[in-house]
Amino acid sequence: MHKAGFVNIVGNPNVGKSTLMNQLVGEKLSIATFKAQTTRHRIMGIVNTDNAQIVFSDTPGVLKPNYKMQEMMLQFSESALADADILLYVTDVVEDPKKNIDFLEKVSKMQIPVILLINKIDESDQQRLVMLVDIWHSLLPNAEILPISAQNKFGTDILLKRIYELLPESPAFFDKDQLTDKPAKFFVSEIIREKILRYYDKEVPYSVEVVVDSFKENEQQIHIGAVIYVERNSQKGIIIGHQGHALKKVSTEARKSLERFFNKKIFMEIFVKVDKDWRNSQKELNNFGYNPE
Repeated sequence: MHKAGFVNIVGNPNVGKSTLMNQLVGEKLSIATFKAQTTRHRIMGIVNTDNAQIVFSDTPGVLKPNYKMQEMMLQFSESALADADILLYVTDVVEDPKKNIDFLEKVSKMQIPVILLINKIDESDQQRLVMLVDIWHSLLPNAEILPISAQNKFGTDILLKRIYELLPESPAFFDKDQLTDKPAKFFVSEIIREKILRYYDKEVPYSVEVVVDSFKENEQQIHIGAVIYVERNSQKGIIIGHQGHALKKVSTEARKSLERFFNKKIFMEIFVKVDKDWRNSQKELNNFGYNPE
């Protein structure tokens, strides 16, 4: 008997969805930073055993859209409700359980297994945790509730065991040696964007998109050409920094991470260009891959 299924991870921004995904898959596929709205796309991570295949899917945090890019991000999250075999709804010990109640009501009506994960329990006490379990049980009465700490790997083994139990019988959906549905270029752009999220403040990181123009690989090394798109000339100046020092720092840190990710020598050129108001342009969003199927 072989089991396989799609296990989709949803929830509000900054509750630890990407950290959980990376822990469950055992690879760093999703950006995880202290800033909200880090994940912009659905990212699949595939776990294979001899008799099972779990296709995890990380999604953007659920939010009320302020511009067209966030509308597309919300579509990624809502699409995860439509094709899941098992849904992991992630919350934490500090957020308001009734935040984004419209999305929560959609989750409550689902006919598939739903596991409610209360993350970051290392930041709370037993009394608050008991209170949260009661609240969540009233909001999602059909969901299983599991307290976890994704960062500290507490409860993740129990979660994986339960997922295996709930998986439907099915042949594998992907080759057993496949780790993700995304191409190498995608992870290059995500790693560069992660460094931008870490090293720049305020609105600048959220106005940035990274496109990989060239990716040439041989057995020893990879040559990469990438473009950082911003919305305004002032943002371009901030990204580059005085005498190019800020961009050099991002490039250096990204190169180090990429060498660990690909286990090869990386040579990389990064340019910065202005694409005015790209976050509200449907054409540009399509070009940048914001097109939920």
